[in-house]
Amino acid sequence: MKVLITGAAGFIGSHLSERLLDDGLMVVGVDNFDDFYDPQIKRQNIEDCVKNKNFQLVEADIRDIAAMDKAIGSGVEIIVHLAARAGVRPSIENPLLYADVNINGTMVLLETAKKHKVNKFIFGSSSSVYGNNKKVPFSEGDNVDFPISPYAATKRAAELLCHTYHHLYGISITPLRFFTVYGPRQRPDLAIHKFAKLIEQGKPIPVYGDGSMMRDFTYIDDIIDGTVAAMNKCTGFNIYNLGESRPISVNDLIAELEKALGKKAVKKYSPHQPGDVERTYADVTKAVKELGYKPDTTIQAGLAKFVQWLRQ
Repeated sequence: MKVLITGAAGFIGSHLSERLLDDGLMVVGVDNFDDFYDPQIKRQNIEDCVKNKNFQLVEADIRDIAAMDKAIGSGVEIIVHLAARAGVRPSIENPLLYADVNINGTMVLLETAKKHKVNKFIFGSSSSVYGNNKKVPFSEGDNVDFPISPYAATKRAAELLCHTYHHLYGISITPLRFFTVYGPRQRPDLAIHKFAKLIEQGKPIPVYGDGSMMRDFTYIDDIIDGTVAAMNKCTGFNIYNLGESRPISVNDLIAELEKALGKKAVKKYSPHQPGDVERTYADVTKAVKELGYKPDTTIQAGLAKFVQWLRQ
């Protein structure tokens, strides 16, 4: 079986590529190595993959119709679309770019999947679509019509496009709403990676608001398990939350990081940032029941593994 993964050199994409190669699948990895963060980090992420004879790297932008047509037309049976312009705060600064990449890029992939009769499509969505939902935990049936950042809005728009292509062309599509994923290779701009580096260096860490914001931190191995299960059971149109379902506050996260690193943090409190949601909290009942999803990595165990990777 041949699987195409967009964003294959990124954090989640590189882990998924390794898992599928280990399972004996052929992987076409698409990545444009943009400069949102150091492209060399992404090349290091997939250095083992590119040595595998079953891995083909396609350096291209998902908005490049000709490149996607060639890649998907090479016998691809499943598309896992993880590529995106990421980040809530940068999306407020550059909303047009986010709309172009995240919406138009998804359209190109859906159109190309239709053309080449690819009948399984997994879309990497985000817990940010829930906005500041008052009802917790967040479940897939909740109203998600009130995103509070351009990034969240583009993810929701892409989910709607996925439904449209399922309805019109019968493509089986599964959007996965990821909840604050962390672990080895996490993007350097994300909280756990950024905090850990600053604590190691004895520098202040930025805490927005009073640190009471809650996040459902989800370890990468649990996310990959859920994604592979969704690939295997992709039929019809189904949205799933993939989270740990054990949210903690930013202040508590910092305390756990201090224990994992064996160092105290210097906190620098700043005003709450526009676009940041107050909490994320996944109801994973549907994924557990229908996918056999079993998130079991505690924040303590996950941070220990992350710190070990960071120090290597």
